[in-house]
Amino acid sequence: MTAHSPTSTAPPALGGSRWHTFPAAGTTLTAREFFTATEPLLQGVIDAGALTAADDALLAEQIRATLALGTRETSLPLRIGPDSAPPARELGAQAEEIGRELASWATASFRRLLTDRIPLPAGPLVVRSHCYGHLLTPAAAERLLHRGGPVTMQLYNEWLHQIVLLRDALLPFTPWQDVPLRISPLGLRHLEEARDTFLTELLVRRVRHTSVVAFARRAVTGTDGPDGYGFDAPGGTALPAVLGLPPLTAPRYLLTWRPGPAPGAPVSYVAELPDYYAAPRTPVEELPATPAAAGPLTARVVPGPVTGATRTAAVEVTRADGTAARVDLGQALRGHRFARREDAAAPLPARTAELWTALRAPGLVWTGAGDTTVDATGQDPLVTLALLGRLYPENVTLRAAAHPANPADDRAGRTAPDGGGPSRLLVLAGPPHTPTTAKKNGAES
Repeated sequence: MTAHSPTSTAPPALGGSRWHTFPAAGTTLTAREFFTATEPLLQGVIDAGALTAADDALLAEQIRATLALGTRETSLPLRIGPDSAPPARELGAQAEEIGRELASWATASFRRLLTDRIPLPAGPLVVRSHCYGHLLTPAAAERLLHRGGPVTMQLYNEWLHQIVLLRDALLPFTPWQDVPLRISPLGLRHLEEARDTFLTELLVRRVRHTSVVAFARRAVTGTDGPDGYGFDAPGGTALPAVLGLPPLTAPRYLLTWRPGPAPGAPVSYVAELPDYYAAPRTPVEELPATPAAAGPLTARVVPGPVTGATRTAAVEVTRADGTAARVDLGQALRGHRFARREDAAAPLPARTAELWTALRAPGLVWTGAGDTTVDATGQDPLVTLALLGRLYPENVTLRAAAHPANPADDRAGRTAPDGGGPSRLLVLAGPPHTPTTAKKNGAES
């Protein structure tokens, strides 16, 4: 267990009503560190004789059932499937991954504590824990209540509730293992109200990205702030996971914690334009017919200055001659979330727009006069993200470039749209085309 804020006095000994040695305030712990800090509760259950080595499978079944989705005992009644909204699918997959790992930690912890016990110098644990509605398996309920009694049941309830809170606090983050969670003298119970608000939105409607960020901020800093797409906090920054990942496959709603210097007080990252409907638009057919940018394009994220409790950021794209284009990062992330995904086998629109020209266009590029392809194949993922921030987000499709055996056939037989559907901007992304050449024996080179 690592406490990242120094204390002047040693914490009280374990035992009685104290199941941890957290300082009074200002502690941050990673998932593993916090899990280890909850082990005295499990030790108290073992010491009371409610669980023995023979109950190994019983405890494993209980914790897996609590942390899984779709079980009778689940603590997160979220059902996900092919028709679920993207945020529900992403957060549901997170819940399953984190739950499996925490369940494996619990099993290993229980086995170790049977023989390598944690001393409780202040006496047997007696922790008052309210019922939080976590349903136990019938076998676990029988063992804990009838063999251990009410005090033992409350010790187990508190341990289980803290583990559920740990799983839920980590839902917004990928990877989640090194996120510094704010811990109070009540463990993670200070997150209960924020968790209830977040999970209610997740379960009853399409959860907003700002809600994911707000809950993540609460878990890391313990504070609220202006709505945004990320935040700076002491010790690092939380921004969407797509930064540094291929936009085609990156999560749309999850965040990544990046350790590093940051302002002393939390700061929210906000979009330059809260309402993109109000942004000026440039029809794609009015873009100047300029040649493609010579040489590779490079990109970087440039944070803006802190104003009050907020800041903006831009993606700066530069070509070989030093000419640069800047796109608001908030709008780029909005474009990534909104963009539809399409199978690479679908026909490409015959009409095209040049990438660099689109990046340099004023306002947001859109089309009402026929589908158009913008090719970002082979570009840095951040360049593709910047392009998504330059396109009007409600008619954008993102797909991988096709890899035909004969590149000359890539657009063969494809005609302009007949006007029967909404016009769209189709962005090609991913690695460059890798056409193959057929050998006489039919093998591919």
